[in-house]
Amino acid sequence: MDIEKSDRQQYQETLQAQLEEWGIDLAKLKAMAAETTAEARLELDLQLITLETKLAAGKVKLAELADTSEDAWDSIHGGLESAWDSLTVAFREAADKFKQR
Repeated sequence: MDIEKSDRQQYQETLQAQLEEWGIDLAKLKAMAAETTAEARLELDLQLITLETKLAAGKVKLAELADTSEDAWDSIHGGLESAWDSLTVAFREAADKFKQR
């Protein structure tokens, strides 16, 4: 997949903005978890750890994208898309579980 430099840069900026939004969401979820019962807190804490791990992986993939050459773009892009999909699903599922509490 050939992506022009400007398209690639816009793609990176879009992903960076999403990471920042998820970081804010994670902070909100942590605050919500702090207000739950001890039993619920244990389950929510495990979910928060998963989210933090996936968020960190997304940041790593985005950094790899910034450092990659055009030749390596396809390889990095596929891994990034996979990580992004996983992160999106994880945040959606976590938000649903928190709403149930």
